[in-house]
Amino acid sequence: MEIGFGFTTVVIIIVVIYLLSSIKILAEYERGVIFRLGRLLDAAKGPGVALVFNPIDRMVRVSLRQEALEVPPQDIITRDNVTLKVNAVIFLRVIDPRKAVVEVSNYVYQTSQFAQTTLRSVLGEQELDELLAHRDKINLRLQSILDQHTAPWGVKVANVEVKQVDMPESMLRAMAKQAEAEREKRSKIIHAEGEFSAAQRLVDAAHLLATEPVSVQLRYLQTLTEIGVEKNTTVIFPVPVDFFSGLQKLLGKGGDDTAPSAKSA
Repeated sequence: MEIGFGFTTVVIIIVVIYLLSSIKILAEYERGVIFRLGRLLDAAKGPGVALVFNPIDRMVRVSLRQEALEVPPQDIITRDNVTLKVNAVIFLRVIDPRKAVVEVSNYVYQTSQFAQTTLRSVLGEQELDELLAHRDKINLRLQSILDQHTAPWGVKVANVEVKQVDMPESMLRAMAKQAEAEREKRSKIIHAEGEFSAAQRLVDAAHLLATEPVSVQLRYLQTLTEIGVEKNTTVIFPVPVDFFSGLQKLLGKGGDDTAPSAKSA
């Protein structure tokens, strides 16, 4: 009786330990994909308590949290034959844990490898100016392509961001020269537009002053007042232009009068 009682106690202890070891706790962000005798169960377990009866059952934990995957720098030749080094960041999360375990051996590694080839192919079709100016469109295109290929694995690519674009030193100098030339062009255009506007204003002012000759004299006096404020010794006598034209006519008449007298002599 003592031997039977002792054996029964040992069996009960072993069964209790086995049942306790079969209890698995899954966090809120985890799901357990269970294989029973090698076959996948219909639904993933969790969160909370899940019973896994080893060695009949085998559970694979899958995290549903979003992960950031950095794509290593890739050597890219753009459509306008510029060599670049570009890296990116991919934000992904598991939507279907069963597919993420069954369809691929390592969904993170496979997504990384596919992202590298996609990054080279997509950016190779772009020119350098498009890559720098329309990065949002390129990010959306990369995200769309990657999401289409990872959807059968139960993985959702939430976003793709081109992180850094490294250009050779010669290209940086060429871009700096281009930017400098562009700014100089803008400054010349703005200066020319200012001269044109000033010329138009001067023409309008000339027409306005021509309507009232007295306003010209008032403008002369105003100019003298402005010069006097500077405390200089320069003295300016404004002489109307009509005075010189009248003097020229007078001299012309005098020359005409002397010519006949010399001829008569």
